[in-house]
Order: sequence, then C-alpha cells, then structure tokens
Amino acid sequence: MELYTNLRAGEKGAWLSIGTYILLSAIKLAIGHFGSSEALKADGLNNTTDIIASVAVLIGLRISQRPPDLNHQYGHLRAETIASVIASFIMMVVGLQVLLNSIKHLLNPIKETPSILTAVVAMGSAVVMYGVYRYNLSLAQKINSTAVKAAAYDNRSDALVSIGTAIGIFGAIIGFPIVDTFTALIVGIIIIKTAIEIFWEAVHTLTDGFDIEEAETLSVLIRNVDGVISLLDFKGRTHGNMSFIDVTVTVNPHLNVWESHRITEKIESTIKQSNPFCRVHVHIEPHETPKPTEEDYHF
Repeated sequence: MELYTNLRAGEKGAWLSIGTYILLSAIKLAIGHFGSSEALKADGLNNTTDIIASVAVLIGLRISQRPPDLNHQYGHLRAETIASVIASFIMMVVGLQVLLNSIKHLLNPIKETPSILTAVVAMGSAVVMYGVYRYNLSLAQKINSTAVKAAAYDNRSDALVSIGTAIGIFGAIIGFPIVDTFTALIVGIIIIKTAIEIFWEAVHTLTDGFDIEEAETLSVLIRNVDGVISLLDFKGRTHGNMSFIDVTVTVNPHLNVWESHRITEKIESTIKQSNPFCRVHVHIEPHETPKPTEEDYHF
C-alpha cells in the first residue's frame, strides 16, 4: 500500500536527523566545555533533545506501519503523535535545565572568554542543519508526511539557534562575555517554546482536532459534486498523515440504490483528488422538500 511505503521512506529523514544530532551534540558539548562557551553547551543540550524527538518520530513511523487489527481498526497511525507528546515532555525538562543554568551563570558570571573555535563550530552546525532541513522538507512534501515535515521545521529552528549561538559567542569574544550567557538563556527559552508547540499540536490531533481551512475546502468540493443537494454534516479527524472524513449529504429521494452509490463514489474520488491520503465515509439521506404552509397559498 502506498501509505506504508511512504511511511518507510519517511524513516530516512528520521535516521538522517538522528545521525546528525548525535554528531553535532557531541562536538558542541565537548568544544563548548573546553572552549568555555555556555551558549554552545546549551546548543549541544538542545541537540540531545532533538535526538530524542527524532527517535520518537522513527518509532512512531515504525509502529504506524502496522496494519489494522481487531483492537485498532483504524490502524496504528497515531503512534507517532503519542511519541511526539513524550518527546515534548523530555524537551521541556532539558529546556528548563538550560534556563536554570543560564540564570545561575548570570548571578555568578564566568570570567573566561569563549575561544574562536566555539563560534566556528556554531556556524558550521547552522550550515549542516540547514542542509538537513532542506532534505527533510523535500522528503515530507514528496511523501506527504506531517511527522517528517515537523522534523524538518525542528531542523530549521536548530539552524537558527546555532546562528544565534555564534552571534552570542562573537559578542563575548570582543569583550562582552555576558552576551554568551544571555544567548544560552534565549536557547533555553527556544527549547521550551518548541516543546510547548509540539505538545499542543499533538494534543490537538489526539483530541480529534481538524484544520478549519481544510474542512471548509473539502466541504465546498462536496457541495459541488453532481447529485449532491446539500451537505448536512461534516466531521474530520487526523491519524498521522491520514485524514478520516465522515459526511452526510442529501440527494434526490427518487434515485435508486445504484444511482445513490454513484454519488458517494464521486464524493470519494473528488476528496482523494484534493487529498490522496484521505479516507471518506459518506452517509446518504433523501432530500426533503418543505411542505407548503397556508401562507404559501396567499398571493
């Protein structure tokens, strides 16, 4: 099935992120320690949380590939969303740790000036992460994976964090060491902000939230299907990169079963043309013409 093939392809992006984050976090933590840069160490800790997030995406993609069973008749596509919730809590803990350490260094400033090597490492990391971001974004668009797209945006945010880290280090080198600590503080805030965003998006999905604009677009498409008189009800929910749509439409009450079934097929094909990763359940009801009242007979 194409869905599961795409999920397997999405694992490439997760593995690339994991390998890159392991390498960069090790380099940053080591160089940050020996080069006396709190900002670079904070950035390295940020990358360790990204390892966890990428592993969560990988595990989620693996579990999501399991076919439906008696206990999971819609499949296991929400596994990656649950993994994202777990990862967001871990990121929050690390972000708070970075934040507290930064505040401690603000109260008790370190007199050492970061080495130029720490700035070079930060800028090099930004270039590498931007390359990973471009790859994962292209892959996400190709396979229509929201999980891989989220990983790509996380890669982009890490590239921006590394640029900010380099700026802070350069500020410390030219005689303003407190800039390095302030940058570490900002990195901690960014980690916490990213964790909150991932958490809320995952919770929105798990509680059957559905994009309003997507719902409006699909509703218009359904109303324009030949044979549909009115759209009585529209419900949507998301499982991984799959959307499950339940709609109730009215049709001419004098149509036979075969003609009504043809309309449901048109609705399904119309929706799938707009979103190939969408399953539609259509309920047909006869359109009722309002009965005339006494006022209708008065001219």
